[in-house]
Amino acid sequence: MASDVDPRMLTLIGELGIKTTQSNKEVVTSSDMVWIAVKPHIVVPVLTEVSTVISRKNLLVSIAAGVKLATIEKSLPENQRVVRVMPNTPALVQSGASVFTCAEGTMDSDCSIVSELLSSVGLCDEIKEDLMDAVTGLSGSGPAYVFAAIDAMADGGVKMGLPRDLAIKLAAQTVKGAAEMVLKTGKHPAQLKDEVCSPAGTTIAAMHLLEKAAFRASLIDAVEAATNRSKELGKN
Repeated sequence: MASDVDPRMLTLIGELGIKTTQSNKEVVTSSDMVWIAVKPHIVVPVLTEVSTVISRKNLLVSIAAGVKLATIEKSLPENQRVVRVMPNTPALVQSGASVFTCAEGTMDSDCSIVSELLSSVGLCDEIKEDLMDAVTGLSGSGPAYVFAAIDAMADGGVKMGLPRDLAIKLAAQTVKGAAEMVLKTGKHPAQLKDEVCSPAGTTIAAMHLLEKAAFRASLIDAVEAATNRSKELGKN
């Protein structure tokens, strides 16, 4: 069962075969596991609303960026079962990268259930909560960086004469293939990069230009900026 304040969203959710309601309390009383999937600034008001009906029966899982376990627990009965998760959008195509951290009130089986669910849509790891903001900056926001890179690479292909649809497919498959090589070979990305760069070749010429354009530094700065924003959200 799912709830939302937007009737249009409820209609879309209902089309997936999911029961819907406009009552958050009804979701809680009808569910063993409750997922909090709202914007960070809405988390506390929603939890305050359902605090009178939630109990140890419910396992609460939050995917709200920046919202710490302590903030969640303050709005709930004492010793509530809470897990904080940072997924990313490629989970929609079973290629997600997710991490989770469990509050003190959780049971071992809670962590196992969340891990099993997240593993069904991609990679999953349990981490300490103090690393969650960095994960948000890297893999949580990371798909947007990669989409921008694919778009730019495709534009480059179009500039050089490739049809748009072919350029996008080649760029996306290139990113996908390169990622698979990192994950499956166990080689450091720098080593794999060097293996593509032959002396006086096309790739090293391109890499020289990327270095002059601060490509690597820009990505590092992007991860840092998103991480810091996640920390700011946690303070609000």
